[in-house]
Amino acid sequence: MIIKNKINKEEFKIKKRLKELSYIIKKNNLLYHQKDKPEISDKEYDSFVLENNKLEKKYPNFILKDSPNNLIGSSPEKKFQKILHKIPMLSLTNAFDQVDLKDFIDRIKKFLNLDINTKISFISEPKIDGLSLNLFYRNGKFISAATRGDGYVGEDVTLNISNVLGIPKLLNKKNPPKEIEIRGEVFLNKLDFIKLNSNFEKKNKFANPRNAAAGSLRQLDASISRSRPLRFIAHGIGFSSRIYNDISQFYYDLKNWNIPVNDLNETHSSIESMMKYFSKIEKKRSSLEYDIDGIVFKINNYNLQERLGFVGKNPRWSIALKFSAEKTKTKILDINFQVGRTGAITPVARLEEVNIGGVIVSNATLHNFEEIEKKDIRIGDIVEIQRAGDVIPQVLKIIEKSKNRGMKIVSPKKCPSCRSVTNKERDEVILRCSNIFNCEAQKIGQLVHFVSKKSINIDGFGHKQIKQFFKLNIINKIDDIFNLSLHKQKILSLEGWGNLSYNKLINSINKSKEISLEKFIFSLGIRFLGETNSKLIAKEFKNINYFLKQTQNNERLNNIDGLGPKAVKSIIIYFNNKDNLNCVKKLISILNILDFKKPNINNFFSDKNIVFTGNLKYLSREEAKYLAQQKGAKILSSVSKSTDYVIVGDKPGSKVKKAIELKITILTEKEWLKKIKA
Repeated sequence: MIIKNKINKEEFKIKKRLKELSYIIKKNNLLYHQKDKPEISDKEYDSFVLENNKLEKKYPNFILKDSPNNLIGSSPEKKFQKILHKIPMLSLTNAFDQVDLKDFIDRIKKFLNLDINTKISFISEPKIDGLSLNLFYRNGKFISAATRGDGYVGEDVTLNISNVLGIPKLLNKKNPPKEIEIRGEVFLNKLDFIKLNSNFEKKNKFANPRNAAAGSLRQLDASISRSRPLRFIAHGIGFSSRIYNDISQFYYDLKNWNIPVNDLNETHSSIESMMKYFSKIEKKRSSLEYDIDGIVFKINNYNLQERLGFVGKNPRWSIALKFSAEKTKTKILDINFQVGRTGAITPVARLEEVNIGGVIVSNATLHNFEEIEKKDIRIGDIVEIQRAGDVIPQVLKIIEKSKNRGMKIVSPKKCPSCRSVTNKERDEVILRCSNIFNCEAQKIGQLVHFVSKKSINIDGFGHKQIKQFFKLNIINKIDDIFNLSLHKQKILSLEGWGNLSYNKLINSINKSKEISLEKFIFSLGIRFLGETNSKLIAKEFKNINYFLKQTQNNERLNNIDGLGPKAVKSIIIYFNNKDNLNCVKKLISILNILDFKKPNINNFFSDKNIVFTGNLKYLSREEAKYLAQQKGAKILSSVSKSTDYVIVGDKPGSKVKKAIELKITILTEKEWLKKIKA
């Protein structure tokens, strides 16, 4: 009885404090944002918000219906509304030295079929380390703001950007475009970051300005975002009803609209001048008001950009040359072996915590066992580690060998997870577990991959929860995720789980049940099937049932342009496994897997199968294929009865002979270009 009374008193105390905090936060929101008469400092306000959030996290059952986290009509962890970008927001490929930059430019010239000595104009500008944002204006009036998201759909943060410097409500110019998407970066200046961080306790401080900008913008309570000193700099364009010839012309308009662009940008047309600019900005890096992590080089001409297009989610016409990696030294405390979802066994060094580039690092990859042997790395050694951008920290070399060196690290003959035999493929240095479908670590990795953001995207369901449920035999296969209601009581009895967190998870799972075909294929975690290959397969087979029927059709799979033999073999092996096949069939019955929607393109070659052969004169083979695909054609690697057209250049091979035998229409490169550009 005494214990029960004690609990009731504690509950009463918590509920009372949550009500007090709700009143304080709402009152000061009103004073600050509507009446412009704040009565408390930002630091005091943030401390109340932090206290409220901590209590709500610790006691989710006591969250008030009028919680301050619900000020914009949504629960504290509810997802943002989504906005579809009119033109995808692509992410840049990284380069790390002059050789990478030269390769990038050479690839462009090869794709465009240009002479190697041809000069191309590039806009060069610092790469601000912030959060990408897409602004949409209609007739000069600001309509919405969205994060990059997955590149196609972003989070709606329209309410959060009203006080961001550099985002006007109206474009200051006569006759603005009817519609335009303006892309740029939201960031915090270094001094603003230090000032903001001083408001938080040590454990709640942001690691760096980039995290602070992202955390500040992506607040469900828009008033928090509006209270932070965020800034915006534009660097790109999405959809535009106004046609621009080049970036310089677009930047001229931005300045007239009072939207800032980086005043350090320059135009270059040679690798030498681009590298000089890179070195100049790198020297200025520490004195700039904001954090930068490299230089972006992008082709100035929009027509060339359009011709080059993109591969996967990366534009062919732009690249980010990253600054030198940051290095420091620390001690190896232990070395563990991690087994990934594809069976790769990676040695990982557990380190004495060290700050590198504003990020606390406690782990670093040792890549593979050959690297360990070559460098003779052991537990207790003082080593130099390196972190470049978002790349996982890596151990570079030994600085000082331990006096009491441990035993040599040798590659395990058996998988650390399932004790199956390990092996190496002929052309790989990576050691793998041979038990590809029944290794516990691989199963957990595949489950984590399936629920991840880029896959089916079940919010609030990560590695920790997956591992917990797997160990308790609640989840063993992917389809088990959709049967969690059968284990409700067992889940509710677990530490950290209550009705609120359980219901949130079930709601997230139910919301994830509609998925595009390419995302579903990617989510299965089949080796060698990344986002690009998954999209190739989706375009080829259009719907999941047809794909399932063709998973053992070696000839059909091999004829998908861009899909390599390793990927084909991996698909066949995966679906040869009865458990995998049954699991996919169950998922098909549970999920709404949307058929692949190809663009509504009206061209002579739309839905036609074409084969290229011989040396093309006017376009590179790569650009010709890309152009054909953009017009709705499907590229085949060999001539068969299903081929509609064979396009011939100089010195064609045996494909022409076969086309004649099968009475397939043959077109010259000129004839093909005339029809496809009609």
